Amino acid sequence: MNYQHLISPQTQYYHLPMPFGLEGGEVLTGVQVAYRTWGKLNLEGDNAVLICHALTGSADADDWWADLLGANKALDSDRNFIVCSNILGSCYGTTGATSINPLSKMPYGASFPAITIRDMVHLQAALVKYLGIKSLQLVIGGSLGGMQVLEWALLYPEIVQAIAPIATSGRHSAWCIGLSEAQRQAIYADPHWCDGNYTPDKPPNQGLAVARMMAMSAYRSWQSFTEQFGRQYDAGSDRFAIASYLQYQGQKLVQRFDANTYITLTKAMDSHDIAQGRDYQSVLYSIKQPALVVAIDSDILYPPIEQQELADAIPHGQLGLLKSIYGHDAFLIDIEALNELLINFS
Repeated sequence: MNYQHLISPQTQYYHLPMPFGLEGGEVLTGVQVAYRTWGKLNLEGDNAVLICHALTGSADADDWWADLLGANKALDSDRNFIVCSNILGSCYGTTGATSINPLSKMPYGASFPAITIRDMVHLQAALVKYLGIKSLQLVIGGSLGGMQVLEWALLYPEIVQAIAPIATSGRHSAWCIGLSEAQRQAIYADPHWCDGNYTPDKPPNQGLAVARMMAMSAYRSWQSFTEQFGRQYDAGSDRFAIASYLQYQGQKLVQRFDANTYITLTKAMDSHDIAQGRDYQSVLYSIKQPALVVAIDSDILYPPIEQQELADAIPHGQLGLLKSIYGHDAFLIDIEALNELLINFS
């Protein structure tokens, strides 16, 4: 038996040998991709699985999806060659706002160009080709990762055999765009923002923390907050328990994430629309791969009606319902139930 799934692999780096053109017309040079792999690619190059991560995630899926990885689980490295790369625009090793601009020799910061979900997928495709992968048995991801999954099915249908978009939509709703804008405005309102040209010793930590607090409130549900916190009050800190929790989550993010990155990625999510001016239903109908579309019954960010629409319009789509009190974050929490859905699909 291969015990590789029990050991965190080292993050590896692929340096794109040519300039990388973006949908918006700008060109990036010296692009780097951070990625991790589990298992081995077979001689035919057709046993690969690609994991696409969410907004503040990274290539270390063995951390945030550890219980999906392993022998006899949905992501089995004894059987498959599993790949997860840090997305374009992020701050965990792949080129983004915190990277050095080869032209200016300074970090991109707020000058990092606007990117799209398609840009992320095209860069992943370059990595897939570099790794010698001929076919992807499955492309899977939740939230922002699920957006990438849908674009993979449309942009590279000759490579992708099946998809599993989780807790996502085919186009960002007014509800999600509004929440993202409010979070960005919290960053812009930070005294240390200064149009994004902040110094490393004085980043807009408070603005990013507030943005995260807003996001966490949408990632969970009424029931989960009620059961976990109720109206508990900490007289010592003079705060409700839920307030302390949200402040903790906000400070936790600023220790590991970057404000310009947050803005870049949330704007990319807002631009997400697989139709891009075409008929939405027709575009969904053109997805021919078997698709497990996973909905979370308590998700207020991407409500189940959006996943039902995907499953109904994709010819070989089926809806998998993840019943959970944890809202949008259930795809990172209720792993046992998610694993069962995925195994039954495969």
